[in-house]
Amino acid sequence: MHALRAEEQPLRVLARKPEKQEQLQAWGCEVVQGDMTDADSLRRAVEGCEAVVHLVALPPFADPKAIERVMEQGTRDLVAAAKEAGVGRFVLMSALGTSEETLDVAPYYRAKWAMEQSVQGSGLEHVIFRPSFIFGRNGGLIQQQIMLVRRSPVAPILSRRRLQPIWVEDVAAFFAKALTTPQATGKTFDLCGPDIVTWAELNERIRRALDKRRGAFQMPLGLLRAGAAVGSLLPPFRGAPAAIRMLDYGDNAGDARPAVETFGLEPIGLDEQIRRAVA
Repeated sequence: MHALRAEEQPLRVLARKPEKQEQLQAWGCEVVQGDMTDADSLRRAVEGCEAVVHLVALPPFADPKAIERVMEQGTRDLVAAAKEAGVGRFVLMSALGTSEETLDVAPYYRAKWAMEQSVQGSGLEHVIFRPSFIFGRNGGLIQQQIMLVRRSPVAPILSRRRLQPIWVEDVAAFFAKALTTPQATGKTFDLCGPDIVTWAELNERIRRALDKRRGAFQMPLGLLRAGAAVGSLLPPFRGAPAAIRMLDYGDNAGDARPAVETFGLEPIGLDEQIRRAVA
């Protein structure tokens, strides 16, 4: 929001409960009531808009049926509404790791691939971003990891794979630039920071930033799978087994160079991300 408002772009935000969005209104955004499962509200939301920035997604551990309903069908409805309204540009947030090869790994990847296909086949001018893990000050994976280091005498390492985190404000800057960068049209970009680390190395860097002496242990994959199987019995975590498959499938890393060269933006490094996150 701030990246777009900084360029004095008028913004309309779709919200299920506009009455709870006082902060958005304070930032100068128009807030309209709507839902990704309500096609009529999507049409109302995009009416008169020059561009659509589509960020909506459910967590990978969510109910697969909800993922299909909100992400796949919702995106199809939003794309149709954008075409009907004559929107000039559609910018989509996908996810790093999305490809034909990962369709069967998790409903989340399948939905992201379907979202990309809907946008690419729409005939709309579009830009697609595939971010790695997004770090920020307010919640998310990095804050969970920081909390573990601060409070737990021994921190669990969730995966043996590697990740390439990017700072949330850098992501926002790329999205803002995508609205006015002609050479980005029709392209798909990985969004990643400059550092590729294992989950164990991430934990070590957080401990160093916090000056904490903590132990760490690699969580056995079988234990993670068992916990996910139990969690899947609860409605909010129906997709937990698929989320574990995503963690174990492969490295969440990509090629940041095309995005950096196209948009002229250099994401900050991991140590600076952690410094900002713990501040």
